[in-house]
Amino acid sequence: MDALSVATAPIARSGPPAGSGIHADARIHPTAIIAPGATIAAGVEIGPYCIIGPDVSIAEDARLHAHVVIEGHTTIGAGAVLSPFCTVGLPPQDLKYRNEPTRCEIGPRTQIREHCTIHRGTATGIGVTRVGADCMLMAVVHVAHDCQLGNNVIVANNAVMGGHVQIADHAVIGGAAAIHQFVRIGRAAMVGGVSGVEADVIPFGSVIGNRARLAGLNVIGLRRRGFDKAAILRLRQAFRTLFRAEGVFARRLEEARARFGADPIFAEVLEFIDAPSHRGLIRAALAARSEGEAD
Repeated sequence: MDALSVATAPIARSGPPAGSGIHADARIHPTAIIAPGATIAAGVEIGPYCIIGPDVSIAEDARLHAHVVIEGHTTIGAGAVLSPFCTVGLPPQDLKYRNEPTRCEIGPRTQIREHCTIHRGTATGIGVTRVGADCMLMAVVHVAHDCQLGNNVIVANNAVMGGHVQIADHAVIGGAAAIHQFVRIGRAAMVGGVSGVEADVIPFGSVIGNRARLAGLNVIGLRRRGFDKAAILRLRQAFRTLFRAEGVFARRLEEARARFGADPIFAEVLEFIDAPSHRGLIRAALAARSEGEAD
């Protein structure tokens, strides 16, 4: 039995107050503070000294360890786990924010480790910060206002992101990486540790460095996603045409589109490149070695 199981206890032997939004099966430590109006579903465990605001909704079987703070119009998905001293749904670090009722959403089974900070959205942005299902945010990660993280995203320790960042499904962000506001990270992309990411990263790409440069494909990630050798080989050929050949990028893009545009994986890369972007695209591949493409 772990420390949370030992520490948690029902609110009272008679159950939660009548008319409250707290399910009778929730296990809440006596030192936790839950504001009237909060919704706590069945099977939720809330540990010592947690603070839950009045507009928070926590779904079934979520677990909050000690000293977790959740504020704002925030929803926590079923089975999510929040570790000590993380804060979710607090006001954004934006001088234009005027306490508008913006939101924060955490997906099912996502793990938020110690000292993470996830801020709610802004009225001048899209109004909501989202972290998808089955994500892992390691210790001291910062997710700024209006960021959108997909499903199965892994963000390693001390990584930070500015506002409005978009990270697609299955992307991996290395430790101590810093992602500029409005940057997009494509599906199954890999950002190396201690990288400064100023522009968009293509799906399946691998970037590293300060400032980050495109180093190759995230081949390990492609294999983990179930792509076969033939599909990876075609994507490598398209990647080399687009990023390693000589000439102007626009012409290389036209050539790659003509040769490989029918390939469904590369078509996803093309769709990403064609989409509107605030920050442009990280294009400069390292010439000396195809990091990320090695077996």
